Amino acid sequence: MNDVSSDLSEEVTAPRHFIEQIIDADLESGKHETIVTRFPPEPNGYLHIGHAKSICLNFGMASEYEGRCHLRFDDTNPAKEEAEYVESIMDSVRWLGFEWGEHQHNTSDYFQALYDYAVDLISQGKAYVCSLSPDEFKVCRGAPTRPGTPSPSRDRSVEENLDLFARMKAGEFEDGQYVVRARIDMASPNLHLRDPSIYRIKHADHHRTGSEWCIYPMYDFAHGLSDAIEGITHSLCTLEFEVHRPLYEWFLEQLDVPATPRQIEFARLNLTYTVMSKRKLQELVEGGNVSGWNDPRLPTLAGLRRRGYTAASIRAFCHKIGVTKVESVTDVGLLEHCLRDDLNPVVRRVMGVLNPLKVVITNYPEGESETFEAKNHPSDPEMGVRAVPFSRELYVERDDFMEEPAKKFFRLSPGREVRLRSACLITCQDVVKNADGEVVELHCTWDPDSRGGNAADNRKVKGTLHWVSAAHAIDVEVRLYDRLFKVESPDGDSDVDFKTHLNPDSLTVVQAKVEPAVAELGVGEPVQFERMGYFCVDSDSSPDGLVINRTVTLRDSWAKKGK
Repeated sequence: MNDVSSDLSEEVTAPRHFIEQIIDADLESGKHETIVTRFPPEPNGYLHIGHAKSICLNFGMASEYEGRCHLRFDDTNPAKEEAEYVESIMDSVRWLGFEWGEHQHNTSDYFQALYDYAVDLISQGKAYVCSLSPDEFKVCRGAPTRPGTPSPSRDRSVEENLDLFARMKAGEFEDGQYVVRARIDMASPNLHLRDPSIYRIKHADHHRTGSEWCIYPMYDFAHGLSDAIEGITHSLCTLEFEVHRPLYEWFLEQLDVPATPRQIEFARLNLTYTVMSKRKLQELVEGGNVSGWNDPRLPTLAGLRRRGYTAASIRAFCHKIGVTKVESVTDVGLLEHCLRDDLNPVVRRVMGVLNPLKVVITNYPEGESETFEAKNHPSDPEMGVRAVPFSRELYVERDDFMEEPAKKFFRLSPGREVRLRSACLITCQDVVKNADGEVVELHCTWDPDSRGGNAADNRKVKGTLHWVSAAHAIDVEVRLYDRLFKVESPDGDSDVDFKTHLNPDSLTVVQAKVEPAVAELGVGEPVQFERMGYFCVDSDSSPDGLVINRTVTLRDSWAKKGK
């Protein structure tokens, strides 16, 4: 049984989707007593948010029905797979809140069994060794509206095919010299049934089996048979595999397998302003467009986690989008909404100034300071309070000052009084500029009787600003992350390189001033900078300095742009 975090059960409250209805019927009919699902990633890259939907579905179904979910690595292509990816995948699945117990498997565990199944097919006359190259066979295969032409190798004798296959296994031939094909139907309207390849030669060391094998099974052959070996009851996969299902079932029907799993397809997750192709993500990583697989701008689970996303927010997102058979594109704003919903009630508040403008309180004694009490959360008293230092010189946000204020601008301007959060009321008296006319300093006065933030005579003050004491501020590097692409569908046009849509402003680095409480945060710990958004400490932090990531703004700033 899966060790799923307790809040997951509370998330599963929607009306029963079509997969649940299928499982309900299978249990009621007695077809199955225990539900067994699997999550089968290929270890050739890091998992992304699209995989999270499959993870939540497969492990979620197993948990809901008190069954089990296997984690099985589809490691049949040694040229692209690495142990690093295996570790990252396991780490991401666990981070999402799921465990597989003793059921961590690999397709490579079954290489001998799969080879034996291929020998069985050849012995039945249902598979053969083909000499055609992929390009040559593509011509033979024909089109959906036109029957294919049989390969010249299709009528080899069983004995010759068995001999060639054994010699392929022994390493006698070069890569691509032969493949093994299932002998099905060259006139089928489903091209996947027109003698698909099931084994190819690949002289490459495998990260688990080393040089033991030089032939490797193809996905369509290995996947269903691996499901059968493991006793999977429901093989849940995305809609692009729907046309592969007849082939999945054909292999199970031809061979003596220990179980007959059922493949069920659901719509994959597509997000605006995002690419979900692992190949394209790898292109961004290897091309230096991002800093690595865990770059906080990527939709990889490692990147989202580093940026400050929580596992609960991603599970909630996957729950909200639901499980259907209808392809659609989800607004990335919904993912950000789920994150804000998760963080808002539990994350403490601090103050940080991202674009500092110095304020001098001219009527506050030089060399002195005091502390004000600030709530760690505006609506949760149990989160307590903290002491925020105050002194003659402060920093406020540069955008919170306007020398000639626009209509409905209620923040700081000459002659205007504003509130400093949890501290006092100040009034701007003078503006200091440099030789270029840039405002570099404000001279203000404070009302000593307004300690705590309210005037003694209860006069109304509309503007409230966040701030930090200059004498006590901590200098930090803040990385302001935005969407990686500037268009909703960056890979929507196959004739245009998706990288041309990269957002040049997806990362902005600023030197900020923050209150001392920020130094108490651990790596990955979330916090809200009041009025600015949610942030977390990045793993690049060191004893020499904190690096802070902006996880998400308080509101969807893209919606205001009208896209």
